[in-house]
Amino acid sequence: MKKVNLLEDPVKKLFAGYLLPSISATMVTSIYILADTLMIGRGVGAIGIAALNILLPLFSLFFATGMLFGAGGGILLSVCKGKKDGLAANQYYTAAFIMAAVMSVTYTVFGHAFFLPITAFLGRNENMTPYVEEYGRILISGAPAFLFASFYQVFVRNDKAPRLAMTAVVSGGVLNIILDYVLMFPMQMGMKGAAAATVIGSFVTLFILLTHLVSKENTLRFVTGIHLKQAADVVKNGFSSFLLDMCNGIVTFLFNRQILSIAGELGVVVYGIISNSAYIASSVNNGISQAVQPILATNYGAGKKERLKEVRHLAEGTACLSGVLFAGTGLLFPALVTEAFVRPDKEIMAMAVPAVRIYFLSFAAMGLNVLYTTWFQSVMEPANALRICLLRGIVLNSLLVFVLPLFMGVTGIWTVMPVTEVLTLTACRIMLKKQTICRT
Repeated sequence: MKKVNLLEDPVKKLFAGYLLPSISATMVTSIYILADTLMIGRGVGAIGIAALNILLPLFSLFFATGMLFGAGGGILLSVCKGKKDGLAANQYYTAAFIMAAVMSVTYTVFGHAFFLPITAFLGRNENMTPYVEEYGRILISGAPAFLFASFYQVFVRNDKAPRLAMTAVVSGGVLNIILDYVLMFPMQMGMKGAAAATVIGSFVTLFILLTHLVSKENTLRFVTGIHLKQAADVVKNGFSSFLLDMCNGIVTFLFNRQILSIAGELGVVVYGIISNSAYIASSVNNGISQAVQPILATNYGAGKKERLKEVRHLAEGTACLSGVLFAGTGLLFPALVTEAFVRPDKEIMAMAVPAVRIYFLSFAAMGLNVLYTTWFQSVMEPANALRICLLRGIVLNSLLVFVLPLFMGVTGIWTVMPVTEVLTLTACRIMLKKQTICRT
């Protein structure tokens, strides 16, 4: 992959070469959360999963901030490379890095200083407090690793090293799973062990990503002459990626608060199962869209519109296939999905089975919505990308999560995401038809 030519190589070959590494790289969030959920469910129990679910928005915040600067700077870097402007490319990289470093320190300091009010706002109750404290304090200490692992996987991939990004994430994820078991069971460290395993795994991922900076193929350089406009461009272009990753955190926060009031801790446990499944589906969909992002941005910079159209169609087909597989799994095997995370009693199973079947329908449209967000970013239409993210992550969810339960009870909560994704997809198709570039 080091010698690929994004402007001349066959599009199918490029897409195939980037797809698996990109999906593996974007699995970083779900690998860590999924491993912790599985181990906590077995080692601590349902209350541990509920506590972890309360903290998921913080996971989303750290990784989303890495994507804010990573995707925002990475896309601009690729566009500049398509225009053969290496200096501007590295100015964007430098500006993005500085902002990422500042935010990683900010999250760590303020996270510890205001831990109790932050977690209370997220939905922590008295029963969950000791579990949230044990896991959350260590989680916040690892904020720089989470943020920069997300940041550098984008830049390393845009610097034509997607396999290294894949190796980094897989290595950190495997180590996390091993340490989860060792620290939680033989060493009996409970929630602290799960959190420590996650932080250590993320630091390993980051370390492997950083080896790219000393390789011969590396073109990323820190340069001087950074302007505020470049920093603003990074934030402007990356903000939709930030919201895309934050969608999970925002949805989790809103759902937790509603479910606690309607179905209590039992409902939070069920939603913990569903939200972890959603992280997996979201990671795969992000991987598909990130696989085409360097190809799209570079060819857009070079003005090769026909290649843009070809890349998008390949990604659309892949996203549709992924959506059918995830939706079908939820419809056909809801009990198996539930049992993968906890040893459910009759109450949990009675609520989880219909919830999984309804919620998983949203995955049929999710992949296309994620893809179209990246499409608009890559062709330098960040306003449309932002509209999609706001519609999915804030506007529709915030409205429907309060309206639908009034008519459908707890079933209305599970119905929010399928309705949200279908309405968002409709809006995306309208935006695409209005585009002057690459009309289909």
